[in-house]
Amino acid sequence: MASTDPLTERGSVKWDRAARYLRIASILRGHADGVSAQDIADRIGASKRTVYRDLKAMDEEAGLPIWQDAGKWGLEAGAFLPPLNLTLHEAMTLFLASRVLAKASDEHDTELIGAFVKLAEILPPVLAEHVRGTVDAVAKVPRNDRFTRVFRTLTEAWANRRVVEIEYDPSAYDPTRERRRTRVHPFAIEPSALTHALYLIGWDEARGARRTFKVERIIDASLTPQTFDPEKGSAPALALLRAWDVMSDEPPVLVVVRFTPEVAKRAAETRWHPSQEIEALPDGSLHWSGRVAGLREIRIWILGWGADAEVLEPPELRAEVADEHRRAAAAYVEAPAEVTSPPARRTSRRSRPNQ
Repeated sequence: MASTDPLTERGSVKWDRAARYLRIASILRGHADGVSAQDIADRIGASKRTVYRDLKAMDEEAGLPIWQDAGKWGLEAGAFLPPLNLTLHEAMTLFLASRVLAKASDEHDTELIGAFVKLAEILPPVLAEHVRGTVDAVAKVPRNDRFTRVFRTLTEAWANRRVVEIEYDPSAYDPTRERRRTRVHPFAIEPSALTHALYLIGWDEARGARRTFKVERIIDASLTPQTFDPEKGSAPALALLRAWDVMSDEPPVLVVVRFTPEVAKRAAETRWHPSQEIEALPDGSLHWSGRVAGLREIRIWILGWGADAEVLEPPELRAEVADEHRRAAAAYVEAPAEVTSPPARRTSRRSRPNQ
């Protein structure tokens, strides 16, 4: 008898639940004066008990502003943004952008699942099935209620230009730093493909400067009644063009890297940064240059190329990368750490699968 993957089952259940939430929300939206739970149950073909459970979850988990009065249920005005009239290609572009976000965030995101469900409603069946597979994959990630609460608070603060008070714990990055509380003017929330995380970019009142906060390190966030005006002459989206990934709060620095002939074509086929310039050299190697805000993020990219990338400028980045390579080499010179797990069973060359 064929076995069933419990993770697939779990994802399918979450998809069905999300789709049911969407149907209930559509019914509530179409009845400004409210509708009874029994009427909802009759319309979606579910029990009244299921509808009660769903309404509670939609309010508490999905954050929908649902009201109840005299046996009727409804949605507060403005619960949904106006509908979008998308072409097939626009919807596909939006889906691909959402796929990038799904890969960039390692947290279970209720809003992401809801957005995918709505998108599937307007896509052709072949594409909608792929959207469903994406929801199944996202749903396998354990839910992080703290992250969801913080993310929703930051979203509301950004959308309404409200000052937000946060408690931030940077110790995962730097053990010498302690938690601190500060007030932030949110300018943007940006996903990172480099670290699979989300970042809050804003004005840190305690530091008196623009700062970047990893959302996963924000322990708590609360809205304040204060609002703020946007920075004059500042466009967060344009500022992010200076960043390698999301860190745009440092002055741009000229970075020059030489790629060996073995990887030169691969390095040249992608535009890694808006400012990049490339020069093919007679020996087949490649000079890559660009002006990047800060060095931490681009250092990770350079190290990923191993010995095939040599930093030429600036001197401090060259020294950091060289030191990292020396440390890595030293780790492999020493005897390997004792293996505690049993060794894998060896197979004959004949019985190994093709590689």
